[in-house]
Amino acid sequence: MGLGKAEDYLSVIEYLLWVFTPLAVVFILPFLIVILLYLSILFLHVYKRKNQLKEAYCNNLWDGARKTLATLWDGHGAIWHGYEIHGMEKIPDEGAALIVYYHGAIPIDYYYFLASVILQKGRTCHSVADHIVFKVPGFKPLLEVFSVMHGPQEECVRALRSGHLLGISPGGVREALFSDETYPLIWGTRRGFAQVAIDARVPIIPMFTQNLREGFRSLGTLKFFRWLYERFRLPVAPIYGGFPVKFRTYLGDPIPYDPSISAVELADKVCGSRRSSPFIDQHQRIPGNVLRALLERFHTKHKEE
Repeated sequence: MGLGKAEDYLSVIEYLLWVFTPLAVVFILPFLIVILLYLSILFLHVYKRKNQLKEAYCNNLWDGARKTLATLWDGHGAIWHGYEIHGMEKIPDEGAALIVYYHGAIPIDYYYFLASVILQKGRTCHSVADHIVFKVPGFKPLLEVFSVMHGPQEECVRALRSGHLLGISPGGVREALFSDETYPLIWGTRRGFAQVAIDARVPIIPMFTQNLREGFRSLGTLKFFRWLYERFRLPVAPIYGGFPVKFRTYLGDPIPYDPSISAVELADKVCGSRRSSPFIDQHQRIPGNVLRALLERFHTKHKEE
């Protein structure tokens, strides 16, 4: 009796597979073709820069590797997000500057920015990352090649005094997890970045990417995940998205070094109020909307227009 039921179940499963396999193939094959098309576009993007890559590898192995990865990330940004960067001329060709940016749920815009700096300026922007990043298995070579540091103030000042660009997000992991589509700054009383700029005597360049929270969002606004982080420092809030929304990175006017102001005053110049930033308000419709951000892939109207 049991054997007969098992045969009946197998017959049903076989029938369902026979019915639905063609349907599955019909839906899967177009996606495979789309993936192949995107890989082809990415290859062309790399091929277009082949002479730059050859020159980079001739000069230094890691320079070549950086430029190759930058080309791949630049291609990904162009294909998936129609990535644009406005104000690249404000990044100096030589000399130091501190780039202060808003931290998305995943800071993929910052990766695109680093790639643009390498390709357009021929410079490597040093970066400050949370200690958690340094504990990720296998990340050490990537962090070393792209000059990522944990970020004690002394090390940041040293990098800037050596003439490097340095990127830092004062909100860090907390902002990544707990900010939302209204784009609040979660900096608390963090003013160390301002003190670093004062000690190194360098300008601060604010940076923000439009629609960043519409690309990736976090469930960190749920009380349980906030409690986990505050209690155990576990950044486990799930992140979802990956939507191909329009990304535009804006670089603000440099805030020059001024020996007459304090770190508190300089921080206020950068972020405005502790809750929101006029720079963000200028470039982002609040609250953000995924559908609107997707539609922006098909037209070029900016908020400030």
